[in-house]
Amino acid sequence: MKKCIVAVFCLFVTYSNTFSQVIINRDPEIKSIVDELSSENLKALNIKLVSFKTRHTFSDTLSKTTGIGAARNWIFSEFTKYSKESGSRLKVEFDSFAVEPDGGRVTKKTTIKNVLAILPGVDTSDKRVFIVTGHFDSRASDVNNDTITAPGANDDGSGTVAVMELARVMSKHKFSATIIFACVTGEEQGLLGAGNLAKRALAENWQVKGMITNDIVGNSYGIETDLKDNLKLRVFSEGVPATETGPMTLVRQQTGGENDSPARQFARYVKEVAERYVENMEVKLIYRRDRYLRGGDHIPFSNQGFAAIRFTEMNENFDRQHQNIRTEGGKDYGDLTDFVDFNYLKKVAGVNAATLANVAFAPQEPRNVNILTKELTNFTDLVWGAPAGKKPKGYYVLIRETTDAFWTKKIFVTDAKVRLPYSKDNYFFAVQSVDENGHESLAVFPKPLRQ
Repeated sequence: MKKCIVAVFCLFVTYSNTFSQVIINRDPEIKSIVDELSSENLKALNIKLVSFKTRHTFSDTLSKTTGIGAARNWIFSEFTKYSKESGSRLKVEFDSFAVEPDGGRVTKKTTIKNVLAILPGVDTSDKRVFIVTGHFDSRASDVNNDTITAPGANDDGSGTVAVMELARVMSKHKFSATIIFACVTGEEQGLLGAGNLAKRALAENWQVKGMITNDIVGNSYGIETDLKDNLKLRVFSEGVPATETGPMTLVRQQTGGENDSPARQFARYVKEVAERYVENMEVKLIYRRDRYLRGGDHIPFSNQGFAAIRFTEMNENFDRQHQNIRTEGGKDYGDLTDFVDFNYLKKVAGVNAATLANVAFAPQEPRNVNILTKELTNFTDLVWGAPAGKKPKGYYVLIRETTDAFWTKKIFVTDAKVRLPYSKDNYFFAVQSVDENGHESLAVFPKPLRQ
């Protein structure tokens, strides 16, 4: 079992004129991962990615300097370099599939290739998989123009280089669970690359416990409203699971679990863990699957039944997204590197790193978490089974009022059961495993059990 000394940092905050102390426990290894992420590296990677002129999904695949083929080969070579630096622990591969013209955004027959860097978990009993993605394809104003310059520095060069920097840094460390760093393509043509990867995950029975897509994460300025904000990151999560069945719907309705899907639990986990390690960054939980009437690469994973969430900057700049490079009416348009805030992007990468490291170090989730419902009382009785794999130090029982967005109280217990003087009518509960170093598993929302 991994040994480390837990450093304690004390922060002080004020709530409603009441002075209170918040104690934050940080694992020095996770802190070192977050600290090693480099805004300079992110910028250098972004400049190189933009240099391919266009990364349209159906652009040139043969040139060594221009088009989607050159871009994916370069990403592959970078992942390979990181693998050598980590003692060949990263397994680098193309995830390839063919597409046929569909009369819409798929204009020609071609082979599409995602680029994967797989960091296997070191605990053979731990089959959990966590996936983090950014899409490296780009577009300009005309979604089907595959030759025009389309730099895509922020959409989604920012997410792509964040994933690459995560692979560089995190591959030097050993985690219990497997982490897949995926640069996917075909997003602008209908989430094609993510769709193929999600189908593969289901077909090959990957135990995907969480998926993060980073899409448009490098800008801190919303031009229309003149909002400048490098202190917040939006996390989108689905409420009602796309794969919910009739019996699951009935249980959700009876227990009021609309805000307690696996994706929502993952989003809450991101907020707690990331704000523990990344200074001057607030994770904003957005209770929508995605932005209004829009979508991203987490959706195919949600549709396959996986807990998938999206990271996006707080204020998007639409003069930079899906635009031909031009000056019009005295205003500049185009998604260029000059308009990416790499210090902000480093913090976004830190949110990813802290979340993935903490959950991949942690024990697996407790099994069969239930609320006993034989008797109606103002007490709540929770019972659960030990997780698979390594034994945890204990468990956190999480509590929040029904109107709260995230967990407000954590109670540590060592038994696999607890009686709480909180009514299940008025509070929500969950349980997570925790190891001796404070790494928490994802939280499990209980099901009702009548005994």
